[in-house]
Amino acid sequence: MQHDARCFFFVADYHSLTTHPHPDNLNSSVRQVLAEYLACGLDTELSTIYVQSDLPEVAELYLLLNMIAYTGELERSVSFKDKVRKDPDNVNAGLLTYPVLMAADILIHKASKVPVGKDQEQHLEYTRNYANRFNHLYGVEFFPEPVAYNFGVQLIKVPGLDGSGKMGKSEGEGNAIFLKDEPETIRKKVMRAVTDSGPTEPNQQKPEAIENIFKLMKLVSSEDTLKHFEENYNNCTIRYGDMKKQLAEDMNNFAAPIREKIKAIAADEKYINKVVKTGAEKARESGRKTLAEVRNIIGIREFI
Repeated sequence: MQHDARCFFFVADYHSLTTHPHPDNLNSSVRQVLAEYLACGLDTELSTIYVQSDLPEVAELYLLLNMIAYTGELERSVSFKDKVRKDPDNVNAGLLTYPVLMAADILIHKASKVPVGKDQEQHLEYTRNYANRFNHLYGVEFFPEPVAYNFGVQLIKVPGLDGSGKMGKSEGEGNAIFLKDEPETIRKKVMRAVTDSGPTEPNQQKPEAIENIFKLMKLVSSEDTLKHFEENYNNCTIRYGDMKKQLAEDMNNFAAPIREKIKAIAADEKYINKVVKTGAEKARESGRKTLAEVRNIIGIREFI
């Protein structure tokens, strides 16, 4: 993607504030994510990599977009309703307007394509709504209508280890495999993945939890390995313990080179600081231009 388009990648520290992280944890998490981005191949010469809070223009655009976002539509957000259900004691305004901040992240650079997973599809739809609503309200063709950037036919959703939902830190530490996880940690997590007693009829449909295990194997294992366990499932001879051991091994083989790069980059504080400073400067150049034009369109202008 970064070889074919002008790309902006950022660490969403504003978004994380909805869960009230400790200041020390927040700072270390930002550095960790930056190290992971770089270890996975993001190139500072090809892309702009920055920290969300280093671009204050996004906060102002977030405020302005809130003026055209409606409470009713935000309350219908699937993500918001899930968060309320899981944590009813922390239903804050930032959680409700999360899609508006996400829209500001996208529109601040007038992005036309956005790499998102299946679970963010509705949020991207909100962004298109706000872009079109702004254009219609002010009689302009200013914001493009962003679409999902995808590497295949369908948007990707990596399933969690708990048998349902997505894999992500917000879903619980034990539900996700992190690129920084050590081999033994990965093995323990995978071996605790939810399974059942096994199929009782040949070629029977897989329950969601079992289907998720196969989806994870499809991401990291060879076609022969996947085929082997598919056949074992279909003829009712599958041993989930063996399958999970193989999955853990394949995950470790996949993550090992990235994990070592993460460690090396995270230890180079001078390099991380340079990446952050350079990225902030490049992001501000784009963000300031967009916000200046938005303010002018709205009618927020300096008196001379």
